Amino acid sequence: MEQSAKPGMLAKFVFIVGLIALAALPIGALGHRFGLWGLVTGTALVFSGIVLATIVLVLGVAALVFVRTRRRPADRMPALIGLAASLAVAVVMGPQYSKAVSLPTTNDVTTDRDDPPVFEQLAANSAPGANLLDYTEEEARVQAEGYPDLTGIRTTGGVGENLAKAVALARVLGWKVVSENAPGGIVEMTATTFWFGFQDDVAIRVRRGGDETVVDLRSASRVGLHDLGANADRIRAFLERWNDRGDRATPD
Repeated sequence: MEQSAKPGMLAKFVFIVGLIALAALPIGALGHRFGLWGLVTGTALVFSGIVLATIVLVLGVAALVFVRTRRRPADRMPALIGLAASLAVAVVMGPQYSKAVSLPTTNDVTTDRDDPPVFEQLAANSAPGANLLDYTEEEARVQAEGYPDLTGIRTTGGVGENLAKAVALARVLGWKVVSENAPGGIVEMTATTFWFGFQDDVAIRVRRGGDETVVDLRSASRVGLHDLGANADRIRAFLERWNDRGDRATPD
Protein backbone atom coordinates (compact mmCIF):
# COMPACT_ATOMS: atom_id res chain seq x y z
CA MET A 1 0.00 0.00 0.00
CA GLU A 2 1.35 3.42 -0.91
CA GLN A 3 2.08 5.62 2.08
CA SER A 4 0.59 9.12 2.04
CA ALA A 5 3.03 12.00 2.51
CA LYS A 6 0.30 14.25 3.89
CA PRO A 7 -1.87 13.84 6.98
CA GLY A 8 -5.35 12.51 6.33
CA MET A 9 -8.58 14.27 7.19
CA LEU A 10 -9.02 12.43 10.49
CA ALA A 11 -5.54 13.35 11.72
CA LYS A 12 -6.06 16.96 10.63
CA PHE A 13 -9.39 17.04 12.47
CA VAL A 14 -7.83 15.66 15.67
CA PHE A 15 -4.97 18.17 15.42
CA ILE A 16 -7.11 21.26 14.78
CA VAL A 17 -10.02 20.44 17.08
CA GLY A 18 -7.71 19.32 19.89
CA LEU A 19 -5.96 22.68 19.85
CA ILE A 20 -9.30 24.50 19.68
CA ALA A 21 -10.52 22.52 22.71
CA LEU A 22 -7.41 23.44 24.69
CA ALA A 23 -7.62 27.11 23.71
CA ALA A 24 -11.32 27.31 24.65
CA LEU A 25 -10.53 26.96 28.37
CA PRO A 26 -8.34 30.05 28.89
CA ILE A 27 -10.21 32.04 26.25
CA GLY A 28 -13.58 31.42 27.92
CA ALA A 29 -12.32 32.05 31.44
CA LEU A 30 -10.01 35.00 30.81
CA GLY A 31 -12.48 36.59 28.42
CA HIS A 32 -14.95 36.76 31.30
CA ARG A 33 -12.29 38.02 33.69
CA PHE A 34 -11.41 40.94 31.43
CA GLY A 35 -15.01 41.78 30.57
CA LEU A 36 -15.07 40.61 26.97
CA TRP A 37 -18.22 38.55 27.58
CA GLY A 38 -20.55 37.45 30.33
CA LEU A 39 -20.53 34.38 32.52
CA VAL A 40 -22.87 32.41 30.26
CA THR A 41 -20.61 32.87 27.23
CA GLY A 42 -17.46 32.15 29.19
CA THR A 43 -18.92 29.01 30.73
CA ALA A 44 -20.23 27.88 27.34
CA LEU A 45 -16.77 28.22 25.81
CA VAL A 46 -15.18 26.17 28.59
CA PHE A 47 -17.89 23.52 28.34
CA SER A 48 -17.46 23.40 24.55
CA GLY A 49 -13.75 22.82 25.05
CA ILE A 50 -14.51 19.86 27.32
CA VAL A 51 -16.92 18.34 24.80
CA LEU A 52 -14.49 18.80 21.91
CA ALA A 53 -11.64 17.32 23.93
CA THR A 54 -13.74 14.25 24.68
CA ILE A 55 -14.45 13.77 20.97
CA VAL A 56 -10.77 14.21 20.12
CA LEU A 57 -9.73 11.61 22.68
CA VAL A 58 -11.81 9.00 20.87
CA LEU A 59 -10.93 10.04 17.32
CA GLY A 60 -7.28 10.54 18.19
CA VAL A 61 -6.96 6.93 19.24
CA ALA A 62 -8.62 5.92 15.97
CA ALA A 63 -6.14 8.08 14.04
CA LEU A 64 -3.20 6.37 15.75
CA VAL A 65 -4.68 2.98 14.91
CA PHE A 66 -4.78 4.05 11.26
CA VAL A 67 -1.13 5.07 11.51
CA ARG A 68 -0.28 1.46 12.26
CA THR A 69 -2.87 -0.54 10.32
CA ARG A 70 -3.03 1.60 7.21
CA ARG A 71 0.58 2.70 7.29
CA ARG A 72 -0.04 6.43 7.47
CA PRO A 73 3.07 7.79 9.25
CA ALA A 74 2.17 11.34 8.24
CA ASP A 75 -0.84 11.11 10.56
CA ARG A 76 1.24 10.32 13.64
CA MET A 77 2.44 13.77 14.69
CA PRO A 78 -0.82 15.74 14.19
CA ALA A 79 -2.76 12.94 15.92
CA LEU A 80 -0.36 12.94 18.87
CA ILE A 81 -0.50 16.73 19.19
CA GLY A 82 -4.30 16.71 19.11
CA LEU A 83 -4.41 13.91 21.67
CA ALA A 84 -1.94 15.73 23.93
CA ALA A 85 -4.09 18.87 23.79
CA SER A 86 -7.24 16.94 24.68
CA LEU A 87 -5.43 15.16 27.51
CA ALA A 88 -4.33 18.55 28.84
CA VAL A 89 -8.00 19.57 28.97
CA ALA A 90 -8.79 16.39 30.90
CA VAL A 91 -5.92 17.04 33.33
CA VAL A 92 -7.13 20.58 33.99
CA MET A 93 -10.85 19.88 34.21
CA GLY A 94 -10.74 16.41 35.80
CA PRO A 95 -10.00 17.74 39.31
CA GLN A 96 -12.77 20.32 38.91
CA TYR A 97 -15.27 17.59 38.10
CA SER A 98 -14.01 15.58 41.06
CA LYS A 99 -14.58 18.56 43.35
CA ALA A 100 -18.06 19.10 41.95
CA VAL A 101 -19.16 15.56 42.82
CA SER A 102 -17.26 15.10 46.09
CA LEU A 103 -17.29 18.44 47.91
CA PRO A 104 -20.28 20.01 49.69
CA THR A 105 -22.68 22.00 47.52
CA THR A 106 -22.29 25.35 49.22
CA ASN A 107 -21.04 28.83 48.39
CA ASP A 108 -20.74 30.35 51.88
CA VAL A 109 -18.18 29.06 54.40
CA THR A 110 -17.15 30.30 57.84
CA THR A 111 -15.09 29.34 60.87
CA ASP A 112 -18.03 30.10 63.19
CA ARG A 113 -21.15 28.28 62.05
CA ASP A 114 -23.19 29.37 65.08
CA ASP A 115 -22.42 33.08 64.81
CA PRO A 116 -20.69 33.85 61.50
CA PRO A 117 -19.16 37.26 60.73
CA VAL A 118 -21.73 39.53 59.12
CA PHE A 119 -21.28 41.38 55.83
CA GLU A 120 -22.49 44.96 56.13
CA GLN A 121 -20.83 47.14 53.50
CA LEU A 122 -20.64 44.35 50.94
CA ALA A 123 -24.26 43.32 51.51
CA ALA A 124 -25.43 46.91 51.11
CA ASN A 125 -23.60 47.23 47.80
CA SER A 126 -24.49 43.78 46.48
CA ALA A 127 -25.16 43.73 42.74
CA PRO A 128 -28.56 42.62 41.40
CA GLY A 129 -28.65 38.87 40.91
CA ALA A 130 -25.76 38.18 43.28
CA ASN A 131 -26.06 35.46 45.92
CA LEU A 132 -27.63 36.57 49.17
CA LEU A 133 -25.18 37.04 52.04
CA ASP A 134 -27.41 35.34 54.60
CA TYR A 135 -25.75 32.33 56.22
CA THR A 136 -28.52 29.77 56.67
CA GLU A 137 -28.98 26.78 58.94
CA GLU A 138 -28.78 24.52 55.89
CA GLU A 139 -25.43 25.99 54.92
CA ALA A 140 -24.21 25.44 58.48
CA ARG A 141 -25.31 21.81 58.34
CA VAL A 142 -23.68 21.18 54.98
CA GLN A 143 -20.47 22.83 56.11
CA ALA A 144 -20.38 20.86 59.37
CA GLU A 145 -20.46 17.65 57.35
CA GLY A 146 -18.05 18.73 54.61
CA TYR A 147 -15.60 21.10 56.30
CA PRO A 148 -15.47 20.23 60.01
CA ASP A 149 -11.81 21.30 60.13
CA LEU A 150 -12.56 25.00 59.70
CA THR A 151 -12.44 26.63 63.12
CA GLY A 152 -11.56 30.05 64.48
CA ILE A 153 -8.17 31.19 65.71
CA ARG A 154 -7.62 31.67 69.44
CA THR A 155 -4.71 33.90 70.17
CA THR A 156 -3.20 36.40 72.60
CA GLY A 157 -3.07 40.16 72.27
CA GLY A 158 -5.78 42.74 71.84
CA VAL A 159 -8.48 43.11 69.22
CA GLY A 160 -6.81 46.02 67.44
CA GLU A 161 -3.45 44.29 67.28
CA ASN A 162 -4.88 41.09 65.83
CA LEU A 163 -7.18 42.92 63.43
CA ALA A 164 -4.17 44.77 62.02
CA LYS A 165 -2.33 41.46 61.69
CA ALA A 166 -5.33 39.91 59.92
CA VAL A 167 -5.59 42.80 57.46
CA ALA A 168 -1.88 42.64 56.68
CA LEU A 169 -2.08 38.90 56.07
CA ALA A 170 -5.19 39.26 53.89
CA ARG A 171 -3.35 41.78 51.72
CA VAL A 172 -0.44 39.36 51.36
CA LEU A 173 -2.96 36.83 50.07
CA GLY A 174 -4.17 39.37 47.50
CA TRP A 175 -7.50 40.27 49.09
CA LYS A 176 -8.74 43.83 48.59
CA VAL A 177 -9.99 45.69 51.65
CA VAL A 178 -13.43 47.22 51.08
CA SER A 179 -14.37 48.28 54.60
CA GLU A 180 -12.46 48.28 57.87
CA ASN A 181 -14.32 48.83 61.14
CA ALA A 182 -11.58 48.88 63.77
CA PRO A 183 -13.88 49.65 66.75
CA GLY A 184 -16.17 46.80 65.73
CA GLY A 185 -13.27 44.47 65.07
CA ILE A 186 -14.33 43.54 61.54
CA VAL A 187 -12.95 44.03 58.06
CA GLU A 188 -14.65 43.22 54.75
CA MET A 189 -12.72 42.33 51.60
CA THR A 190 -13.03 40.90 48.14
CA ALA A 191 -10.91 38.09 46.72
CA THR A 192 -10.70 37.66 42.95
CA THR A 193 -10.19 34.25 41.37
CA PHE A 194 -7.48 33.96 38.72
CA TRP A 195 -9.20 32.44 35.69
CA PHE A 196 -12.77 33.70 35.60
CA GLY A 197 -12.11 36.72 37.78
CA PHE A 198 -14.98 35.89 40.14
CA GLN A 199 -15.14 38.28 43.08
CA ASP A 200 -15.87 36.51 46.35
CA ASP A 201 -16.70 38.33 49.57
CA VAL A 202 -14.59 37.83 52.69
CA ALA A 203 -15.13 39.05 56.25
CA ILE A 204 -12.71 38.77 59.17
CA ARG A 205 -13.96 39.37 62.69
CA VAL A 206 -11.75 39.80 65.75
CA ARG A 207 -13.24 39.88 69.26
CA ARG A 208 -12.51 38.86 72.81
CA GLY A 209 -13.54 35.37 73.91
CA GLY A 210 -12.84 34.84 77.59
CA ASP A 211 -9.14 35.25 78.23
CA GLU A 212 -8.29 35.02 74.54
CA THR A 213 -8.88 36.88 71.33
CA VAL A 214 -10.84 34.97 68.68
CA VAL A 215 -10.35 35.52 64.95
CA ASP A 216 -13.12 34.21 62.67
CA LEU A 217 -13.44 34.31 58.89
CA ARG A 218 -16.20 33.98 56.37
CA SER A 219 -15.89 33.63 52.60
CA ALA A 220 -18.86 33.66 50.22
CA SER A 221 -19.22 33.44 46.44
CA ARG A 222 -21.24 36.10 44.66
CA VAL A 223 -22.34 33.73 41.89
CA GLY A 224 -23.04 30.02 41.61
CA LEU A 225 -24.45 27.38 43.92
CA HIS A 226 -21.25 25.32 44.20
CA ASP A 227 -17.90 26.95 44.91
CA LEU A 228 -15.85 23.78 44.20
CA GLY A 229 -14.17 24.23 47.57
CA ALA A 230 -12.76 27.68 46.74
CA ASN A 231 -14.07 29.40 49.88
CA ALA A 232 -12.85 26.67 52.21
CA ASP A 233 -9.45 26.68 50.48
CA ARG A 234 -9.27 30.46 50.87
CA ILE A 235 -9.93 30.25 54.61
CA ARG A 236 -7.44 27.40 54.99
CA ALA A 237 -4.77 29.47 53.23
CA PHE A 238 -5.33 32.27 55.74
CA LEU A 239 -5.27 29.90 58.73
CA GLU A 240 -2.09 28.22 57.54
CA ARG A 241 -0.33 31.56 57.08
CA TRP A 242 -1.47 32.69 60.51
CA ASN A 243 -0.41 29.42 62.15
CA ASP A 244 3.01 29.70 60.52
CA ARG A 245 3.48 32.76 62.69
CA GLY A 246 2.96 30.81 65.88
CA ASP A 247 -0.75 31.07 66.68
CA ARG A 248 -3.30 28.30 66.41
CA ALA A 249 -6.72 27.44 65.05
CA THR A 250 -8.68 25.44 67.62
CA PRO A 251 -12.27 24.26 68.06
CA ASP A 252 -14.46 26.57 70.11
